[in-house]
Amino acid sequence: MSFGEPEGYDEHARPGPLGRRGRSRAVAAAACLVLGLGLTGGAVTGSWLVGGSGQAEQRGAFAAAGSLWHSVPVDRLFPPTVAGQGAGPGEADRTWTRVAVAPDGGCAGAFDPLLRKALAPVGCRRLLRATYTDATQSHVTTVGLLFTKADAAAMASLASRFAKERLDRRSDLMPLPYAARDTAAGRFGAGQRASWTVSVLTDAPVVVYAVSGWADGRTVDDPQPAEDAMASGATTAPAQAGLGHEARGLADRIERALRKNVRSATEQPS
Repeated sequence: MSFGEPEGYDEHARPGPLGRRGRSRAVAAAACLVLGLGLTGGAVTGSWLVGGSGQAEQRGAFAAAGSLWHSVPVDRLFPPTVAGQGAGPGEADRTWTRVAVAPDGGCAGAFDPLLRKALAPVGCRRLLRATYTDATQSHVTTVGLLFTKADAAAMASLASRFAKERLDRRSDLMPLPYAARDTAAGRFGAGQRASWTVSVLTDAPVVVYAVSGWADGRTVDDPQPAEDAMASGATTAPAQAGLGHEARGLADRIERALRKNVRSATEQPS
């Protein structure tokens, strides 16, 4: 015994077999599904391509930053004069003049033992340093660019450790200054360090730091990290003298110069 196809009704209310109509609907649904998957897959593929391009640019910028120590003139990394608009206490303007540039080299003898140990995971490819004085020649600040041997993952790991363990606030991890004879920084030694800042970059294999003090050679018994010395109501001698602002303001502007040089190095000709 065989059964005919069940009847349904078309758009004109005429009877017709349901099976044929069901098959047509199934074919149409399948086509829509394939088209939808195609569109979705295209969108996902597009996002992958965009993400890949962005990651490639980031890798290129990271690599470019690591080579700046030998490809960019010192005056572009450490400008002879640095303007610090709003960088002083109460957003007062600051101007720093470079008084000395250390010969570029390795890190031997450039850091106290504990800081050297903390930075060891990223290695030392090259260290550049310069010392500046303020407009009154009352304060001196050494700023440094430590170019590391690390990849992006290692830099991110070190930055995370510094943040989590607050290593940038420990006085036993203060950077050393660079003093130069016959300059305003001639008496700027380890005992004269008053305030400091250390920044581990994650988009470049570079550690930026700065350490400030008085130019008259006075020793400091209570050095403060820049963040604490800049805090509202801080009453320590470094805070009252604005030495936290000196360290942070100059370090920030040298870091900006570094990033500007990275952008210049990675720009494609139009």
